[in-house]
Amino acid sequence: MHRGITRIVLVLVGFIAAGLLGFGPAQAEGASITAVVTGADKSPVSGVTVNVTNAEGFTGSAETDAEGLATIEVPEPGKYTATVDVATLPIGVEIKGGPERSINVLQGDKKALFPVVPAGEGGDSGGSDSGGILAGITVERVLQLIVDGIILSLIIALGALGLSLIFGTTGLSNFAHGELITLGAFTTLVLNTTLGLNLLIAAPIGIVISAALWGWGQNQVLWKPLRKRGTGLIAAMIVSIGLGIALRYTILFFFGGSPVSYAQFAGQPGIDLGPIFVTPKAIVLSIIAVLFLVASVAWLKGSRLGKATRAVSDNPALASASGVNVERVISVVWVLGALLAAYAGVFLGMTQNVVWTMGQFLLLTLFAAVVLGGLGTISGAILGSFVVGITVQLSTLIVPPELKTASALFLMIVLLLIRPQGLLGRPERVG
Repeated sequence: MHRGITRIVLVLVGFIAAGLLGFGPAQAEGASITAVVTGADKSPVSGVTVNVTNAEGFTGSAETDAEGLATIEVPEPGKYTATVDVATLPIGVEIKGGPERSINVLQGDKKALFPVVPAGEGGDSGGSDSGGILAGITVERVLQLIVDGIILSLIIALGALGLSLIFGTTGLSNFAHGELITLGAFTTLVLNTTLGLNLLIAAPIGIVISAALWGWGQNQVLWKPLRKRGTGLIAAMIVSIGLGIALRYTILFFFGGSPVSYAQFAGQPGIDLGPIFVTPKAIVLSIIAVLFLVASVAWLKGSRLGKATRAVSDNPALASASGVNVERVISVVWVLGALLAAYAGVFLGMTQNVVWTMGQFLLLTLFAAVVLGGLGTISGAILGSFVVGITVQLSTLIVPPELKTASALFLMIVLLLIRPQGLLGRPERVG
C-alpha cells in the first residue's frame, strides 16, 4: 500500500515539475528557419531584417534579436530562400557569400548562417546549400569541424555512458534515454528562466533534481515493478519507446515547439585560436564533461559499489549469490545515467538551443556509439562516442547537415560487418 502511494506521489511530482509556476499548454509548432547573423568576431548582430520566401508564394520576415537570431515559422517542410535586407545592415559591412541562402527544411528548425564582414571582403564562400560536393573544403574548415566533432563527442559520451550502464546492468535497450537529456535541459530551463536563478546555480540544481526525479524516481515507479513481475526485455524495450514518446509530447505540451535559450551565456562572443573558432562556454563545458567522464570511469573501476556494478553487468545471478544487492546497484546506475544525461542536456542547450526534440535527435547517435564501441563496455561507449561525433561533423563536408547522422549509422553498419563485437567488445561464441 505504502509503495503504491509513493509511486503515485512521484508521478504527480513529475507532472508538477514539468508545469512549474504556470507553464501553460502550448500547441505544436511547425517547421522554422532561424537566421544567425554574426560579426567578424562571432558576436551577434541585432536589428537585421531577414525575409523568407518559397515558390508557393509564402513570405515571412523577422528581425534579429540581441543574440543575432531571427526565427521565421514556415508552413511546411520544403525549399525556401532566406534573404538578408542589406539596408538594415550596419554601415560598412556586407554578408559573406552574399545576402541570400537556399534552405531545404526537412523537419524542425533549420539554421541559416549569415556572417558579417567588412565591405569588399565578402568573397564567395557560404551561400546556398547546393553546389559541388567538394566545394568549400579547406584545411581551416576541416580543423573547425574536428573541434566541433570533439565537442559533440563529449555530449554523446555523457549520454552513451549512462545508456551503456543501464543496458549492462538490466539488459534494457532504453529508447527513452534521449528524453533524460531533454528533461535535464528543461528542468534547468525552468529554474533559470522561471525561478530566475542564475544559470551557474540553476544548472547544478537542475542536474541533481534530474538525477533524483528522472533517474531514481523513474526506476522506482516503472522499471523496478516491471523487473519484479518478470517482464521480458522485448516488452520492456517497447515500454521504453512508449515512455519516450509520452515524455517528448508532454514537454511539447507544456513548453511549445520553438527553440529557447537560457537567460545567461546565450550570445557569447567567440575566441579565434588560429584556424579554429570556439566560445569560452564550450571550452568550460567540455572540461567539465571530461571531468564527469573521468570521475565516472574512476568510480566504476575503483570504488566498491563500482566493482559491484561491473559484477552485476557481468553476471547478475552470480553477483546476487555473492551478496551484492542487485536492486541497489541498478538504482545507483539509473541515478548516474540520469545525472550524466542531464548534464549532456545542459551542455547541448547552452551551445545550441533548448528544444523538445533535442534528445530524440541525439538518441540514434547514442545507440550508434554504444554499439560501435562494444555493448556493455564503458571504455567502448566513450571511444565509440568520439568516432561517431567526429564522423558526424566531418560528413557535412560532403552531405547536407540534415543527413549527417546517417553517416554515423552507416559507419556503424560497416564496422559491425567487419567486427561484430564492436571496437572494444569481446567476441562471443554462439552455438
